[in-house]
Amino acid sequence: MEEHGTDSEPEKELSATVEQRESDRRRVQSAKFKSWFSKRAEKIVTEESDTSQKILDDDVQSTRYLMQRQESNVIINDPREYQLELFERAKDQNVIAVLDTGSGKTLISVLLLKHTLDQELENRGLGKPLRTSFFLVDSVTLVFQQFAVLECNLDQKIDRFCGEMGCDLWNKETWDKLFAENMVVVCTAEVLYQCLMHSFISMDRINLLIFDEAHHAKKNHPYAKIIKDFYIAAVDAGTCPKIFGMTASPVDAKVDVVRAAKELETLLHCQIATASDLTLLQRAVHRPAEQIVSYDRLVKPYNTPLTQKLEALVGNLEILSKSFYFAQVASSELGPWCVDRMWYSTFGPDEDRKLERKLERDFLAINRQLEAMTVLDEDQARLEQAREVVRAHTFGDPSPSLHDLSSKVLLLQDYLKQRFERPTDDRCIVFVQRRSTARLLEDLFSRPNIGTPNLRVGLLVGARKGEVNDISVTFRYQVLMLTRFRKGLINCLFATSIAEEGLDIPDCNLIVRFDLYTTMIQYIQSRGRARHANSKYVHMVEKDNAAHHETLREVRKGEGVMRRFCESLPADRHLQGNDCDLENALVKERGFRVYTEPETGAKLTYGSSLAVLAHFVGRLPHDAETTLQAHYVVLRREGRFFCEVILPENSPIRSAVGRPVSRRSIAKRSAAFEACLMLRKAGHLDKHLLPTYQKKLPAMRNALLALNMKKASIYDVRTKPAFWAESVGHEPVELFLTIFELEKPDGLGRQYQPLALLTRSRLAQMPEFPIHFLTGATSLIISTRIASSLAATDEKMVMINTFTLRIFQELFNKTYESDLQAMPYWLAPISPQWSESRGRDPKDVIDWDTLAFVHENECLEWKAGTPDEFWKGRFIVDPLSGGTRYFAVAVAPNLTPLDPVPADAPKRKFMDNILQYSVSFWRKAREKATWRLDQPVVAAHMVMHRLNWLDAVTEKERCAPTECYIYPEPLKVSALPPGIAAMGYVFPAIMFRLDSYLIALELCDKLNLDVKTEYALEAITKDSDNTEDHRNEQIHFQRGMGRNYERLEFLGDCFLKMATSISLYTLNPDNDEFEYHVKRMLLICNKNLLNTAVKRKLYEYIRSTGFQRRVWYPEEPKLLHGKAVNQGMRKHSLGDKSLADVCEAIIGAALLSHHETGNFDNAVRAVTELVSSKDHDMKTWNDYYKLYRKPAFQIANATKSQLDLAEQMERKDSYRFRHPRLLRSAFAHPSYPSSWENIPCYQRLEFLGDSLLDMACVNHLYHRYPDRDPQWLTEHKMAMVSNKFLGALCVKLGFHKHLRSNGAMVEYQVREYVTEIEEAERLGDGSPDYWVSAKGPPKALPDIVEAYIGALFVDSEFDYKQVERFFEEHIKVFFADMTIYDTFANSHPTTWLNNILTTNLGCTNFRILAEEIPALDAALAPQILAAVMVHDDIIAEGRAASDRHARIKASEAALDVLKGLSPAEFRRQYGCDCKEEIAGGAQERPGEGAGVAAHADTSM
Repeated sequence: MEEHGTDSEPEKELSATVEQRESDRRRVQSAKFKSWFSKRAEKIVTEESDTSQKILDDDVQSTRYLMQRQESNVIINDPREYQLELFERAKDQNVIAVLDTGSGKTLISVLLLKHTLDQELENRGLGKPLRTSFFLVDSVTLVFQQFAVLECNLDQKIDRFCGEMGCDLWNKETWDKLFAENMVVVCTAEVLYQCLMHSFISMDRINLLIFDEAHHAKKNHPYAKIIKDFYIAAVDAGTCPKIFGMTASPVDAKVDVVRAAKELETLLHCQIATASDLTLLQRAVHRPAEQIVSYDRLVKPYNTPLTQKLEALVGNLEILSKSFYFAQVASSELGPWCVDRMWYSTFGPDEDRKLERKLERDFLAINRQLEAMTVLDEDQARLEQAREVVRAHTFGDPSPSLHDLSSKVLLLQDYLKQRFERPTDDRCIVFVQRRSTARLLEDLFSRPNIGTPNLRVGLLVGARKGEVNDISVTFRYQVLMLTRFRKGLINCLFATSIAEEGLDIPDCNLIVRFDLYTTMIQYIQSRGRARHANSKYVHMVEKDNAAHHETLREVRKGEGVMRRFCESLPADRHLQGNDCDLENALVKERGFRVYTEPETGAKLTYGSSLAVLAHFVGRLPHDAETTLQAHYVVLRREGRFFCEVILPENSPIRSAVGRPVSRRSIAKRSAAFEACLMLRKAGHLDKHLLPTYQKKLPAMRNALLALNMKKASIYDVRTKPAFWAESVGHEPVELFLTIFELEKPDGLGRQYQPLALLTRSRLAQMPEFPIHFLTGATSLIISTRIASSLAATDEKMVMINTFTLRIFQELFNKTYESDLQAMPYWLAPISPQWSESRGRDPKDVIDWDTLAFVHENECLEWKAGTPDEFWKGRFIVDPLSGGTRYFAVAVAPNLTPLDPVPADAPKRKFMDNILQYSVSFWRKAREKATWRLDQPVVAAHMVMHRLNWLDAVTEKERCAPTECYIYPEPLKVSALPPGIAAMGYVFPAIMFRLDSYLIALELCDKLNLDVKTEYALEAITKDSDNTEDHRNEQIHFQRGMGRNYERLEFLGDCFLKMATSISLYTLNPDNDEFEYHVKRMLLICNKNLLNTAVKRKLYEYIRSTGFQRRVWYPEEPKLLHGKAVNQGMRKHSLGDKSLADVCEAIIGAALLSHHETGNFDNAVRAVTELVSSKDHDMKTWNDYYKLYRKPAFQIANATKSQLDLAEQMERKDSYRFRHPRLLRSAFAHPSYPSSWENIPCYQRLEFLGDSLLDMACVNHLYHRYPDRDPQWLTEHKMAMVSNKFLGALCVKLGFHKHLRSNGAMVEYQVREYVTEIEEAERLGDGSPDYWVSAKGPPKALPDIVEAYIGALFVDSEFDYKQVERFFEEHIKVFFADMTIYDTFANSHPTTWLNNILTTNLGCTNFRILAEEIPALDAALAPQILAAVMVHDDIIAEGRAASDRHARIKASEAALDVLKGLSPAEFRRQYGCDCKEEIAGGAQERPGEGAGVAAHADTSM
């Protein structure tokens, strides 16, 4: 049977056609931009230097608390005998303690530190110079871990440092202060090396060097460089510190064990030592029982069927080569199920963008020709096909058999299943070689049929940014994982080598080497994780695998050799007896030149010269968006390499040439060394080898607090307000009526009767909102609440419930179970006399006769002799079709059921004759059916299921045919009156909007805000994917949602800025302007608002989808027939920026709701709720002043001069200052010495006044221009708050005469400007915009206007009315006609470009696109690359630290490109045909003209 109206096919076709055209164009342009972007970004990344200031990753910052909570941080206070033995030896000589993992090496270092600190305190008491102890580690991870341990066990001041903290930019004064404050420093070896190199500290100022994991001291490791470059000289001078090294094995590679140990001793000037009595160590450290388990021979690597399909598609793509290699390995070692799961993760949703980016980046790295782009397109297409193959593949649960898993995995499964069969406190680590293996095993064993209920698995791999088919892991993630492991929330970790060395792993009693170790130290360290008594260490080896058994023999043999070497060492052995010659080891380094600064001892070596020079280049003065770097050119002549280093243009020395050397890498160092010597000689490097230039903080440092404009996440969304769910569960006792009626019912085009909504609880008053009829007319929906309630008697409820269920069944094909307890609301017809009497008694309001009639009649029957008038206006239901309904017009006496269907009737499947047209049977049932054919043919209008009455009707909908002729016998004549049915079809739109209003109000209640209903909904309405892009083409525009949040967001953003500025000024009286700006940015930045929005779950309330057919129905009663709500409708995608914008819109709504009264309390509370910070905790506007403490300078006695200033200003502004000294502060330039009058400069007041003035201007524009978009408002606000205008206003008011400064240049600039602006006003002849043509004023003039407004506000005890008064009296007059400032708004590059293209050149096919450039280091600040695309051609680009500034730069560049082009030249150059397209209607915006209709009733 047909189901007309269940899906609106014509609407879909029209909407799809319009949107597809736009979508295709955008897709092509986006692809071209991405191709161009990949090429440009790669070039930019290649050119970037390592001088960018690093920032500390949030994940690292947040770990300190977690690290401090680790139980293992507190070391036992009862050292064992072997620990005391080694401690005693370490007190007297340099020692490398070789002990198993878990044997307490760190305790020995703590004992040694305590001993050293005691000695240091004694020495300080004797007046000797301060010396510091250093605990050196190999990674950032260990900095935080070892710091947490030492901080818990030492009673002296200790601190930790690593490069990520930006300490490479600190000067000697900073380091001197830190060394003076801390007796112990935990840091990476590189940090100490830099400090030694710059002579921030010298070896004679260090009393102890502790090398953690000392086996790293070799080659060019910082451990080795510290010894070679600095320690050896200290040894010669007799001022060297003591050294203590710690390691589980002095060897970390397959080398001669004894020789490697001796070389380590030689380099570190230490003696290797271990416990003299190993039985003591064995008793203290539980050695695990070792077990070798064998698995059957693995099958040879092969391709699974899924791999074969993918290989045929994308097997030749380099980006997937590692994945295909691993698929081969995994097919043998893990099994086919794991291989297929690997492909699932490779092509999963999280990897799509990663794969696409890497494909383009790699391709464009070797293909620079435009014609090669087709190859890239083909590769991308094949990649998409591969995704589809993976998506279509069935991933079933794995079976514990060789069909899905390898013998190796099955052995592991059997072992773990036995161990964790029952609840247990066991802890297990399974070691693997590859991150992918760990990830797959963790996935596999988390499945019930593979693991057990008592096996709780986790993943522990190294911290790094994930590449293709990899996961991003942070140090914080590692710490959290280990915390859960320690607490038993996880009892089995699948780990890589990260768990062998580095992180503090809780004690385990089972270690499984799924993949065997490759070196002796891996074996020793992983074994050391099994510390519990009765623990077990399992070696998994393949049967008959000689290589595996050889590995076992090698590590055991090596450990034995190492142990015998340690045991054989005599106690009194000295370094002189070592046959490893230090001179031979250092012969290469001795061949390189070294420069030592005579005064400070700072040392420049070949190894350090590259870093010193890069540091210098990074400090050269430059634009905040520019990255400077040194370029090295290496040439080879006569078998020798020499290098020239070329420095940036603004460098005082442009180039330097190094000496010829035998290696390329040394040639670069030689050139850098020469350049550094030249810079030092010329005084451009100071005595610490630091640049004499001062690097300024990036102007866009706050971009780090911004959000990725394109990042979106999937969130839960409320489809229904809690109001309904909270009202069900019991039969109603009383009901409250809300009547919904049409303001202009004539537009409906037929009979009409209002409906009432009956609820258990009283509804809030709903605002009026428009609906759109098919005739093109509109009407407001007006709701009226009846004050008194209606008693819900059984008799009334039976009739009301029947009526409600009939509406759902006959109009919307939804059959619900009759259950009063489950119904959230009911419907009832309103008496025709309601509009006349407007009665307030619900008994008199309801049309009880209609209720009774509907209750008593299932339908109306036609009988022979029934008059033709019976059919007029009847509502007719097709019981065999879910969506076909009619409104009868009249009998057609000239037609019979077998007459042909008129050609203009709405199309149905069977059009043979009127009878067949009226029947909805399928063909076979139709052939068997028989009919009497005695009923008349009726002219009717087919009802169009246009449920979204909230949206304007389209031309296609309005013109859709609805007139038809039907034979009534197969149909059902409804007992519902036609007026009720007609109004009933409007009901879905009413309920959808009502639900949205209620959800919005529930959010306001959650935030403790009193907001008007219409503003509450507007604040959370996001009607497109890019709602915030006010003038760009809207993507996936949702029709009929009403006003979106953009204007409220504009208003709320301004109030948020003002509120936080007042709060910071109040709470932080001693902060300077810069500190205010930084703190305010932390409060109002999108990242902070996003965090609050996510924490408070605001995403659930945001309305991001227009009317949905399957959402407006009640959810509580049981649905017996009809389609239920799709669960996918309970999720929606929201961008991070959208969530932040909604927060600002809510603030705007809270402000606007009380605009008439001028009460700001509600908006203040909204700010407090949404910034969630102690820096703004006010509940009312008066709280600001209550917390303000007048500073001493403000209330001190005023001088005669200051009193005179107050009198003069009163004549200019009609306000008498109570505190003249505060007024003087508003005119005190930063150059004006505060000691002269003991008042601060105007900067703090200017910070405050700037936000107050912004609010006054925005408030004026918002209410004066209610239909202007935020872009227009912003552009025209720019004129009102611009320095140009405020400078002119300053002179107009005579404020400039009172400026106090101590700089002749400032006074000169002011005089010059005053002369020019007064002349401009004279020539302007009364024009209010005379100031636009004048040059810009000295910054001091607009500053004192803003500072004056700030002072006015503070002096009036935070009376905002004084700010408004100043605006009304002095500013508003200049902006009576805002149209004269349209050109001024165009001074914004992006706006000007938009107007040039659209208005001057007639082009609409242009876009500005932007993308974040991949950083070399995840810690580096992001950079955005933007491009202007005109008709698929990129004509200009711009790069900056934020999306906004990158777009501005790109716009500026594009304006230069287009300058001087005539429209004809432009069209010819760029192939622009936009004028013709507009004429042909091709530029119709998606959503305007797209229908939502199938068969239409044009009268409705």
